[in-house]
Amino acid sequence: MNGIFQRRQKPFSIFIKTIFLKKEAKAMRKRGIRIQVWVNNEEDARLQANAKKSGLSREGYLRSLINGYIPKALPPPDYYAMMRELHAIGNNLNQLAAKAHATGHLDRAAFQQEADQLRRAVQQIQQAVTAPERRTEQATPNVHPP
Repeated sequence: MNGIFQRRQKPFSIFIKTIFLKKEAKAMRKRGIRIQVWVNNEEDARLQANAKKSGLSREGYLRSLINGYIPKALPPPDYYAMMRELHAIGNNLNQLAAKAHATGHLDRAAFQQEADQLRRAVQQIQQAVTAPERRTEQATPNVHPP
């Protein structure tokens, strides 16, 4: 049939390339088995909330559980800054110890200053990680009828 409605045939080479690329993509995939699970709204909400707390995708969260790991919640935002500070303090203490070993003399004031800074940093981390946080929304008063 000649005319406007005639379908154009794709060249055979494009068809072969498409099949080859699909097979190649499947061969490159690390996981070849797909599992589909039906959940209700409550289970889906819990899965999404837990995955979000851990910083993982839903799939990554489930894989962790399957592999025997319970993903932890992401640390507080200040965690990484605090860890950098601890590493810096530890590095300073290590340099003071190396200098004391090489010279046979310890600068007690500098060492005490670094040790105090370390103690304060550890207390800040404990406070940030273990201390309960105040709720931000207003609590509605518990009003009981007389």
